[in-house]
Amino acid sequence: MRRLIGRSVGRSTGRSMGRSTELGNDEIDRVLTLEDQILPSSGFAVSVMDAVRSEAAAPPPIPFPWKRALPGLVAGGLALALVLVAGVVTIVHLARVSTAPQLSMSLPSALTHIFGLQRNLGSAAGWTLLALLVTFVSVKLSMRLASDGA
Repeated sequence: MRRLIGRSVGRSTGRSMGRSTELGNDEIDRVLTLEDQILPSSGFAVSVMDAVRSEAAAPPPIPFPWKRALPGLVAGGLALALVLVAGVVTIVHLARVSTAPQLSMSLPSALTHIFGLQRNLGSAAGWTLLALLVTFVSVKLSMRLASDGA
């Protein structure tokens, strides 16, 4: 077909195929009517039908287990709502307590209100360090296992 179009372009414009790509509608219609009907290769229809039958015979995909995931999603949503409510309550309480705009005096009282009493700050720091240590050990262990397996 390219040779046919190239010849018709060469005749009509006097240029080669590389220079001109413009064809008139009449020339395109003439070229397309000269071409034989396109037939699929032998075995194409059979292979397509075999593929269709195998897809039809395949089992349906496994559905997502929403019944198992829903309790976790609800618990996560409730925990998020609880954190947001606690944050709003803390901000409202801090706004009531600090009526004077003295930042240096209200900051320590705000911190002690957020973390509870001052004696609990040491306990919170200990738990934080323990959580960081457990995280570090688990990451190092997983990286070591991943590098040995690869």
